[in-house]
Amino acid sequence: MTKPVDPAGTGLAEGRMSQNKTDARDLAALGHDEALTRKFDLVSMLALAFCVLGTWAVVAQNLEAALTIGGPVSIFWGLLLVMGCNLCIATSLGELCSSMPTALGQAYWVARLWDTPQGRFASYLTAWINTFGWWALTASQNAFMTELLLGVKVMFDPDWPGATQGWTLFVVYVCITVLFTGFNLVACRSEKTLPWFNNFVGAGFVLLFVLIGMALLIAVGVTPDLHYQPASFVFGGWVNQTGWGDGVVWFIGLVQSAYGLTAYDAVIHMVEEVPNPKRNAPMAMYLSVAFGSLSGFVFMICVVFSIQDIESVIGSATGFPFVQVMIDALGLVGGVVLTVLFLFNGFGQGISVMTSASRLTWGFARDGGLPWGSYFGHVDRTWHVPARALWLQCFIICLIGVLYLFSNTVLAAVLSVSTIALTISYAIPIAVLLAVGRDKMPPREFSLGRFGTAFNWVSIIYCLITTVFFFFPAAPNPAPADMNWAIGVFAVVLVLSVLFWFVRGRVTYLRTRDASERALRARQLETATYDGLEADRASDAGTTAETKGDVL
Repeated sequence: MTKPVDPAGTGLAEGRMSQNKTDARDLAALGHDEALTRKFDLVSMLALAFCVLGTWAVVAQNLEAALTIGGPVSIFWGLLLVMGCNLCIATSLGELCSSMPTALGQAYWVARLWDTPQGRFASYLTAWINTFGWWALTASQNAFMTELLLGVKVMFDPDWPGATQGWTLFVVYVCITVLFTGFNLVACRSEKTLPWFNNFVGAGFVLLFVLIGMALLIAVGVTPDLHYQPASFVFGGWVNQTGWGDGVVWFIGLVQSAYGLTAYDAVIHMVEEVPNPKRNAPMAMYLSVAFGSLSGFVFMICVVFSIQDIESVIGSATGFPFVQVMIDALGLVGGVVLTVLFLFNGFGQGISVMTSASRLTWGFARDGGLPWGSYFGHVDRTWHVPARALWLQCFIICLIGVLYLFSNTVLAAVLSVSTIALTISYAIPIAVLLAVGRDKMPPREFSLGRFGTAFNWVSIIYCLITTVFFFFPAAPNPAPADMNWAIGVFAVVLVLSVLFWFVRGRVTYLRTRDASERALRARQLETATYDGLEADRASDAGTTAETKGDVL
């Protein structure tokens, strides 16, 4: 039997409208109307998540620490361990996201599962920890772009002092932050621009990964004066230049891999812009971790095999050992060309990071968590984006950059908190789920089934162990300037969170408006939109009003 042809595509249109209706109803059940359009499909969301993780690029930029804190053993086998544990976390969070797809993510789940005054307070702390983690992550990406951009100048002029002058770094950092913010504002004016941009950056990220990896291996292989590192070193070399015992160094070294596999909750905070988020969001999360890990492992094999002189790489005048590896293998011109491509792709990566962070900032404001939440929770009808939350985030991230003018030690501490804060924000809802019972989770399309409890426990144990060691300094008995002040920064975040709770959060957080009224208004908006789309389709197809009534 021949399948009827649908030249007008009405079946696809009806399917999209049915999915839109379902998505709007699910969001309404969580107490929100649809303020943002669902512009990202699975491919564009996976591209965004893959670029935000940026595993191979992040591991490369942290090459100095990786080579001195554990060496190749930590780089490769640590990455495999971190991958396995993060897949457990990503699928655990994906299951929660499938049951409650909202931009506030982890904090909302805590409040929903632990529906008590204590649970609401824990949710508020989770929201602050998660939000600050994303602000710090965005600041760290912008800081890296700043220093790499100035590092290109140092390649040609090693004695140029500007690369270390605080005011130069601050000005470039602010310009990059404003540029990323402005792009995010303008790109949302059209629904196609931001998804297309993420696809473009994702494709470029993959191509650059292949280009640099192949260029290093080929250059070392065909140049008589160059040599590969032996496989025994690449896969079994252990380097400990810290003063800690080898056991401690193994765990401290995991931070490099963890940093490259953190922030897959970008998908969670973009979930209100994804169709069928109950299915697509979990898939985008665990696939981004799997692909990110694979790219990081393969890329670092190419890099470590291509190292010529480990000491000169670690002490590179550019400040980036990875850049020195490219210069040693390809010469100054070749190294600069690949560094500029790396920089260009990093700008796209930074824009994607800021996109995700802004949605969390907006979601937190919308739910009454930030001061003046009703103002910053507004979605601009002209630009189709939470513009006020974007500019608030821009201002806060620029404030972090002021530390360039005063203390690089404190700045480094703030930037390093991102991995710690995000890891803790992953652990809290999973721990609450285990405490209240997995049967308390709402219905979902993605389920871990009988593996759920095991995956949840692996996630908690990993988060606890790594968080403790992430607070360790790089060496025992450090001078004050060499301390790991991340614990101090994190303590300040907690104090400010509690302070805001008593000042305003206890009154407004998750109580900005009556949830039932919001759900009713969302359903009315959903029905009106659906009716309008059906009317247009019926008119275009030449159908009658009665036919349309039958469809509805």
